[in-house]
Amino acid sequence: MPGLRVAFAHEPVERMTTAVMSKLASLVRQEKEALLTRWRSRVRELPSAAHLDIPTLNDHIPDLLDELAAVLEEPTEQVIVETMRDGSPPDHGVQRLEDGFDITEVVSEYSILRGCVHDLALENGLPLEGKPFHVLNRLLDEAIGLAVKTYADQRALEVKQRRQEYLAFVAHDLRNPLTAISLAAGVLELNLQGTGDHESGQMIKTLHRNVVQLETLVAKVMEENSASGGDDEGNVETVKRSFDLWPLVEAIVHAMKPVATTAGTALLNHVPEELVVLADSGQLRRVLQNLITNAITYSPGGTVEIGGLLNEADSLVECWVSDTGKGIAADRLDKVFEKGEGDNERAESTGLGLAIVKSFVEGHGGEVRAESVEGQGTTIRFTLPLR
Repeated sequence: MPGLRVAFAHEPVERMTTAVMSKLASLVRQEKEALLTRWRSRVRELPSAAHLDIPTLNDHIPDLLDELAAVLEEPTEQVIVETMRDGSPPDHGVQRLEDGFDITEVVSEYSILRGCVHDLALENGLPLEGKPFHVLNRLLDEAIGLAVKTYADQRALEVKQRRQEYLAFVAHDLRNPLTAISLAAGVLELNLQGTGDHESGQMIKTLHRNVVQLETLVAKVMEENSASGGDDEGNVETVKRSFDLWPLVEAIVHAMKPVATTAGTALLNHVPEELVVLADSGQLRRVLQNLITNAITYSPGGTVEIGGLLNEADSLVECWVSDTGKGIAADRLDKVFEKGEGDNERAESTGLGLAIVKSFVEGHGGEVRAESVEGQGTTIRFTLPLR
């Protein structure tokens, strides 16, 4: 019967293919360490892989070789797909993002592994063609797809988080100058009462309305950004230059004077006039504005001192903002810089101010800490490396 003759004719080919795949599976298991050594030597030529230790570089590749051997012994499309989805490539994609790989390097390391397995087969007289070749390619292509997808998804999520955090930081910091403008306008309005200058009075009322509108908009942005997860981890680019610290602090003190005057708080700039820092001036301004605003808030009728000194021995500048306020409980000192750790006694507290300080200071390579005694005040100290 013709049909039976065709089936019989194919049986030796099928048996040969199965035998080759079985031998290759055994070979991959037996030569696993040699395969990994060969693979590592080639992968280390990738820029992001050169500095990694062996466990980090290997990551999931040993497991992937075991998965390859298992698939070679049961080579159906469904088994390949299910093995990969339940296997290690998705986690590997996230790991390689943490390792600093770019997406082309993730693809390259799998292509290198493909070449290593191919060379191993040829060295041992196994013809890597037909179904064995298809199974190897199918498995590694599936692994590449899953690893790259998780890598790309995680990277997109991190970009989104950085943008959201930056927006939250900007919205938060806008409130300080808006408050100062509003208070300054209020002082002007009081001074104009009884002068008969109706035109200036009308302009101040217009200023008040616009400030209120901006404050409402800022509050809405912060609320929406928080609801969408904008308080997740992220980074803001830091561009450093050398400049005198005293004029920057003096400008902030002048800008914050309406707020301090309203609270009855004295602002003292004790930064040495000759002190030079290496920093991003915009970020350092926001750090100091947040610290001074907090200090004024908790020191009504008290004193806020801004200071700094050069520590040549450690090649850094130390800065601080001290107040004479109510202080911070000892069990909260380690938590005050965490996002969301606001003051429960203040409804307007967002828990972002000191988180911004920590993010920017650490972005400069510095450190920040809080010192406080309840009832005696608080000092926030931070460092800025000179190089």
